[in-house]
Amino acid sequence: MTLSKILVPVAGLALLVIGWRSYGLAGVVGVAGGIMMFLLLHFTRTMTVLRRAGNRPMGYVDSAVMLNAKLKPRMTLLHVIAMTRSIGAAQTPEGVQPEVFRWTDNSESYVDATFHEGKLREWKLTRPVQVEEALAEPAAPAAAGAPTEAAPDLR
Repeated sequence: MTLSKILVPVAGLALLVIGWRSYGLAGVVGVAGGIMMFLLLHFTRTMTVLRRAGNRPMGYVDSAVMLNAKLKPRMTLLHVIAMTRSIGAAQTPEGVQPEVFRWTDNSESYVDATFHEGKLREWKLTRPVQVEEALAEPAAPAAAGAPTEAAPDLR
């Protein structure tokens, strides 16, 4: 259990106590209204992100390379979903920690992101082998005993 899961409710209760001691019932109502506004704003943001993600294919991202560049450790899953505007395709069974999600682009490049308790732990970009690279001839090896060209002296 993380420390923030304990501190946020304790801070809310502390604000309610401060409101009660300072202004009585009006203080409690004011603080409760502020807490409710915070919760409603968070809920609205979550629903907006999920609605946008619901309009796109699951596990799709415009550019896996750009997603790889934008990811940072400890990002939340909701933040990554907001960036990609797509819910990642789950690679692990439901409820298993850590969770692995995949986002793929049109070039078949994909990013596998590992989340532990909703926070990004690690990610890996995988790009497909290009056909031209696979068909390219390897460089001819130097013949045994053949003289090699010395590097120029740059002094």
